[in-house]
Amino acid sequence: MNIGDAALQSGLPAKTIRYYEDIGLVAPGRAGNGYRDFSDTDLHKLAFVQRARSLGFSIEECRALLSLYDDRDRASADVKDLAKAHLAQIEEKILGLQTMQKTLSELVYKCHGDDRPDCPILDGLSGGKT
Repeated sequence: MNIGDAALQSGLPAKTIRYYEDIGLVAPGRAGNGYRDFSDTDLHKLAFVQRARSLGFSIEECRALLSLYDDRDRASADVKDLAKAHLAQIEEKILGLQTMQKTLSELVYKCHGDDRPDCPILDGLSGGKT
């Protein structure tokens, strides 16, 4: 199938599919006319990468996951280790977001939001008193 059909079936833009091909995540065959010819396996890999990306895995992590998926002699511990490391990154981001939320909430609470020029939000952002 051509790239347009692959895009429709995978839900990915053709530009993204071309990018994934350029970086070696998928390697569709070529038809006699030189056009890309995506197989069912290629579509499966595109869907796999799309799901992994939706969970926040990086391109390199997706590459590693695809490699593990293709390796029938893999140890599931290798897959779990990769997923656990990614989960730890997500948890770290969540903690950072919670810290930002707490700080910004405190600054917003301290600001009167009236016609006065003094603003605890600006003071807090500048490193001054809040």
